[in-house]
Amino acid sequence: MTDRLVLLGSKGGPALRPGGPWPSSSLLEIGGRTIVVDCGLGVTRGLTDAGISLKALDLIFITHLHSDHVLELGPLIHTAWTAGLAAPVTLFGPPGIGYYWQRFCQAMEFDIEIRIADEGRPDIRDLVSIVEFGEGQVAEERGLKISALRVDHPPVTDCFALRFDLARQSIVFSSDTAFFSPLSDFAEGADILVHEAMLEEGIERLVAKTGNGARLREHLLASHSFAEEAGRIASDAGVKRLVLNHLIPADDPEIGEADWIAAVRKTWAGDLTIARDGLVVGLEHDPEKWKPVFG
Repeated sequence: MTDRLVLLGSKGGPALRPGGPWPSSSLLEIGGRTIVVDCGLGVTRGLTDAGISLKALDLIFITHLHSDHVLELGPLIHTAWTAGLAAPVTLFGPPGIGYYWQRFCQAMEFDIEIRIADEGRPDIRDLVSIVEFGEGQVAEERGLKISALRVDHPPVTDCFALRFDLARQSIVFSSDTAFFSPLSDFAEGADILVHEAMLEEGIERLVAKTGNGARLREHLLASHSFAEEAGRIASDAGVKRLVLNHLIPADDPEIGEADWIAAVRKTWAGDLTIARDGLVVGLEHDPEKWKPVFG
C-alpha cells in the first residue's frame, strides 16, 4: 500500500448544494494503517471511490463534534459492518464521542439486533473501541504517534488539531480554527500541513445564500482562518507542503483555485495544494505526486 493522503471532502460547513463539494473527511494511509480523519456527509462514498474496502476500517479520528465533521460517522461504521467488517475499529474523538456512538447504536437497535440474529453478524457494539482524548499524546502504536492540540474554534471548546508521526513522515490537520499561533509549534517541520482556509471576498455571498446574516458572519470571522493566516502558520512552522482544505466558501462560482493561490501566496511561498474532493496527495515530497481519483 502506497502511503497517501486523500481529501475525500473539501468544503467547510454542513450545507450541500447541487454540484458542490462534500463536507470534511480525509483518508490517511500511512505505515500500513487505514486512518479516517473526520466523517462529514459523503465519507463512505468517498472511501469506496478511493478504492478502500470498508472492511479495512482501522482507526477513525474526529476532531470535534460539529456536524460537518461527524454526521456520517455512525453510518460509515454501520455500512462497513454490513459489508463484512469483523475486525476491531478504534474510534478516537473529543469528550462526547462515546455518547454519540452509544446513541447511534440505540437509534439503530432494531436493525443491529435483527442482523445479528438473522445474518449471524458479530455485534457491532463489540467491534468499536472508544477513546476520548484531550490535548497531548493521544496514542502510540506500531511506530505511529498521534498527538493533539486544542485550537481556537469558539464556541466549541473541545476542538483539536491532530499530528500523525511515523518514522520520518509527519502530517498535521489543523481542524477548524481561527488564526492560532501555537499551531506553528505543533506543526513544526511537518511534511504536510492540512489547514482550513477562508476567503474574505466570499463571505458576504455565502451569508446571503445561507441565511442567519450577522450571526453567521460573526461565527465565521471568530472561528475560522483566512487563507493568508493559514500561510503564516505554514511559514512559521517550516512545513514542506501546505494543503488548503475545509474551504469557505467552497462552492462559489466566482471563486476559483487562482483566487485561493493568490491569497495564500501573500504569506506562503512553498509547495501548495488547494483541496478538491478526491484529490490524492502523495507523501513523497514530490509536487507532481498527486492526482484526483474521482470527481
